[in-house]
Amino acid sequence: MRFFRRTPVRTFVIYPAIAVAWELAVNGGQLRPAYYCAPLMIWGYLQYRLCGRYRVIRGGGGPGLETPPERLVATGLYAYTRNPMYLGFLLVLLGWAVFLSSILAFLFLPAFIVYMNHFQIEPEERALATLFGQAFAAYKARARRWL
Repeated sequence: MRFFRRTPVRTFVIYPAIAVAWELAVNGGQLRPAYYCAPLMIWGYLQYRLCGRYRVIRGGGGPGLETPPERLVATGLYAYTRNPMYLGFLLVLLGWAVFLSSILAFLFLPAFIVYMNHFQIEPEERALATLFGQAFAAYKARARRWL
């Protein structure tokens, strides 16, 4: 069950599968994909993967905060947004919503932001504030949460 709670699994598998199933049911088994959205989904996925790798290389630790970073990463895309990986997830979901022209998939976007803010980002920021103290407070004042 823990597998399904992981953000990448929800973002790349569960939410798109629900949206596709919904659109197939609503449209009599037909999809009207907008293939021009593929670059947005690819960009979002690559941003997630490359920023995650960058964070691990620069900050140490492991994915997520299960193995906390040893150093605060505030360079690269992290200089502009505190959550470039989660922003990548959001780009993938936006790409799916436009790709499918799906109202349901568009509804995932605000739900995703609310969920991530309250149940993922805020606990992670509390942990980072404990780990890095004033350095994290200064970083938090410089870099926005999303954009």
